Amino acid sequence: MRLTVDRLHITLDHNPVLRDVSLEVRAGDIVGLVGPNGSGKSTLLRAVYRSLRPVDGAVRVGEDDVWELSPRVAARRTAAVLQDAGGNTTGLTVAEVVALGRAPHHGLLGRDGPDDRDAVSGAIDRCGVRPFADRDYASLSGGERQRVLLARALAQDPQLLVLDELTNHLDIRARFELLDLIRATGVTTLAVLHDLDLAARLCDHLVVLSEGAVAAAGPVLEVLTPDLLAEVFGVRATTEEHADGVVRITYAARPLAYGGETPATGTHSADDVVRRPGPGR
Repeated sequence: MRLTVDRLHITLDHNPVLRDVSLEVRAGDIVGLVGPNGSGKSTLLRAVYRSLRPVDGAVRVGEDDVWELSPRVAARRTAAVLQDAGGNTTGLTVAEVVALGRAPHHGLLGRDGPDDRDAVSGAIDRCGVRPFADRDYASLSGGERQRVLLARALAQDPQLLVLDELTNHLDIRARFELLDLIRATGVTTLAVLHDLDLAARLCDHLVVLSEGAVAAAGPVLEVLTPDLLAEVFGVRATTEEHADGVVRITYAARPLAYGGETPATGTHSADDVVRRPGPGR
């Protein structure tokens, strides 16, 4: 199902955090939300999964504004996996944590039925956590926990996945395995990713936020241009799609100094660095 964010405006403590932000995630696509720290990525996600109400604008899943739906109906459509979002899982097994994903489908006194058990079992298998389904969730490694949280989200049977830095604190193999797993779900996904290399590997399209506004949006190679990487992220880099179809980023030896001025020639070697003079210089 399609996600549409239309001219979203959010303030915190009377300060604008997001300004006129619009984006679209087509059904079945994975769109990466990237940008420097403090650019508003997680704030935008909070508006999408109904944790932070915008001042203006709309968030639509399909044709419905999520803020006009009841919390339960909205939760049936959108599942969020956040950083270190185990929640109150003390003493719960992996299977019990995954089963929490069925909560939006129950009434106040609802009990698990065959559909719930099938959804939980299917999510456990899809995420490869069957071998430790009976273990205490707290005993798992970081990568295993992230798989369990993704399984909980899939058990929710969502039409939209919202992921916030799901690969944080994972080793490289665990990161790649998790990205492949997300790709295999086929669920429309909006994912905040700190690592541009992983974003380029996983996503169909990217949306770049800078200072609370959209700086660029589109296919990976069209977005991650040398000019944008320099202007938004402060690094010199190039991107290239390799024969295996993976887009890789090659960084220069030194980053740009933030706020530095580029010499008039506009040419630099990989080791060049533009520096702003310090006080008294």
